[in-house]
Order: sequence, then structure tokens, then C-alpha cells
Amino acid sequence: MNKKVKFLQILVIIIISTLVGYYIGVNKINISWEKYKPSLLITNKEAPASVQNVDFSLFWTVWQKLETSYYDKGKLDPQKMLTGAIEGMTQSLGDPYTMFLPPVQNTNFKSGLAGQFSGIGAELGLRDKQIIVVAPLGGSPAEKAGLKAGDAILKVNGDLTFNWTLPATVEKIRGPKGTVVNLTILHEKSESPLEVNITRDTITVKSVEGWIKDVKDIEGIKIPESPGKVGYVRLTQFGDATNQDWIVLINKLDLERQKNKDFKGLILDLRNNPGGYLNDAIFISSEFLKLGTPVVIEDNGKGIRNTRSVSRNGLFNDTKLVILINKGSASASEIVAGAMRDHKKAMLVGEKSFGKGTIQQSDDLGNGAGLHITIAKWLTPNGTWVHGEGLKPDIEVALDSKDQSHDLQLEKAVLEVLK
Repeated sequence: MNKKVKFLQILVIIIISTLVGYYIGVNKINISWEKYKPSLLITNKEAPASVQNVDFSLFWTVWQKLETSYYDKGKLDPQKMLTGAIEGMTQSLGDPYTMFLPPVQNTNFKSGLAGQFSGIGAELGLRDKQIIVVAPLGGSPAEKAGLKAGDAILKVNGDLTFNWTLPATVEKIRGPKGTVVNLTILHEKSESPLEVNITRDTITVKSVEGWIKDVKDIEGIKIPESPGKVGYVRLTQFGDATNQDWIVLINKLDLERQKNKDFKGLILDLRNNPGGYLNDAIFISSEFLKLGTPVVIEDNGKGIRNTRSVSRNGLFNDTKLVILINKGSASASEIVAGAMRDHKKAMLVGEKSFGKGTIQQSDDLGNGAGLHITIAKWLTPNGTWVHGEGLKPDIEVALDSKDQSHDLQLEKAVLEVLK
């Protein structure tokens, strides 16, 4: 008898608890809904003159249904909903380089071109809707953690990245110095993903560095003889300070070259250079090509082509040149490399480049937001479009993954300069 009484008591307690929980839950939702006031003051709603016969009724129907029916009213932020709609509009074009950048993401992009930001130090790209590493910056946390050009980033802090936009990915990976981000990556030609924890740091990108050295003094190569001196310029990006930094270095190298009669030639290292400004690519190319020489052809897709040519006198247009490229060489890097090869000014050594053959226009929209629009594709002077294909080097050389201290690509470039 006592067992039956205890059972009934427990059953009554369970029923009462369930009813109380349901009552509290329902009333809590009702309270949150009562506090929600769907207020949307629409300003600047005039459509552009070019927009004709576009019915927005479906858009507003969906908006209204979300306001009316979505259970968590706290998530209904009109500004975020508008931003999401704009992002969706740009993504509908299927072009990863045409994108809307909300204020934080726009600031991140500008910081990268300015040469200083807080993060892991890796340029990212999109390939088949998958986030990939275009190039880790030299000496960056990303490089020290083992990230390589071509690596796929499958997850960020456990969240799958498939179908993520580039700006959203950058925002997730960047963060304050000293904090940690967890990445799940997949190396090329590997079947097993790898988890890495990377501590963010302040990344300062020095876009240009270089020297003239006796061959025997060049680190990373194994050439027994010392038949002369070789110049070397490493270009990491085409950013805000690139042209000024370039002028300072190239003038210094020119003075050194004049003092050395055994100077053999110059190596331009564009490996892991993800690109940047188109005008910078023309400026750098002008150092090695004569005045008036075509550098790049812009094709706006409407049958109009505009050839951009050398417009200044360079100091090294009579110098033997070898260019180093790899799968991290993209965009402006490919413009320079392509122009040099088409004009038979340089030999390309290394690995096939990334293959980005489009040009973007960057617009500030106010309130910190920005918009990048692909306005044209670019072609090498001979009319080659590298998009999705990349530039194949004249001499293919892979790095020795087991011996990081031996730079086989640089070694081959030096040997070509000495010929």
C-alpha cells in the first residue's frame, strides 16, 4: 500500500512540474513577444532608374512572415536582415570576388592592404565554394603552424566553412593578439584532416625586401662556386605602401649594382604573393620593361579592351631577370609574371600560379561598409586569360618538403641568372 501511495505522489509531482514548466515557458515567450515591436523606418527607398519590372512583393511578404511567425523575436534585427539580403544579392552572381563588406569586414580588408592587422597571417581564397589558403605570410603564426598554399580550411572553431564567404571567414579567423583560433585543415594530396591551434599575433607585412649578394653568401642554396653577385627582391603584396617601399629599395640596389662589375642579374620572388592593386602591378612591371610596352589588357566583357602600358622609366629594364612563382602567386603577381614572360623579359621558375584573372573595383558605401565588384577580366599582353588555370612556369621546380632549409626554387633561379 505504501508503495502505491509513494508512486502516486511522485506522479502528481511530475505532472505539476510539467504544467508549471510549460506555463512559465509559454508566458516567457509571450512576454518576449509583447516587448518586441517590429519597427522599420524605411528611408531612401527610391529604386534606381535602371530597375524596371522587378516585383518586390515576395521580399516584403517573407520579411513580414518572419516578423509575424519567427519564434525568437530577439533575433529579428532589421539592420542585420537588410545586410543579409544585400550579401545574398552579391552572392547570387556566383563570383567570390564580388562581395558586400559590412563595416568590420571592410576594416579588416583595408588593414590587410595597409600592412598591419591582428590575426594568423594567411591570405585566403575560394575554390569550388571551399575556403583555401592562397598564401601564408612569411614568419606568420599561420606559416609556423604548418599552413601551406593550397590547404583547405574545413572548419573554424568547429564550424564547417563550406559555402562561407571570404569576408565572413576572415572575420572569424582574425582576432585580438594572444587569442587562439582552432582550424581544421586539409593539406593538398592528403586524405586526413588536421586540427591546429594558432595563436593570433600582430601581423606587420613588409611588402618589399631585397639585397645583392655574392652567390656563396646566399642562404638556402648549394652552389659550390662563387661566379658573381646576384640581386634578389621579395615582394609579398601589392598594397598601400608597396610603390614607395619599392622605390627606396630599388634605388639602393641600383647604386650597389653600379659598384659591382660582376653583377649577373636579378631574381624577383613573387611566391605566396596574393596580389593587390592593379596600378601597383603596372608600376612594378615598369621597372623592367621599356616605356610604352603593354603590361596588361582589361576586358570589360562588352567588347571593349583597354591596354595598360609602361608609363615611367625603370632602372632595371636592361637587367637579366628570373621570376619565382608558386600556387600562392595570384592576381597582381600573375599580371607582372605574365607580362614579363610575354615580352621575353623573364623566365618563370617554380610552380603553377593560383589563377585569378579578374579586376575588382572597391567602393566605400558610407557607415564603414564597402562593396567590391568585378568590373573586368585581365589578359596578359599576348591575350592569355589565367583565370582558374594559372601561369605554368618555364622551369617547374618543387620544394623539398623534407628539407626546408634547402630552397630548390631559389637555387634554380640563381643558376638561370648565372647562365
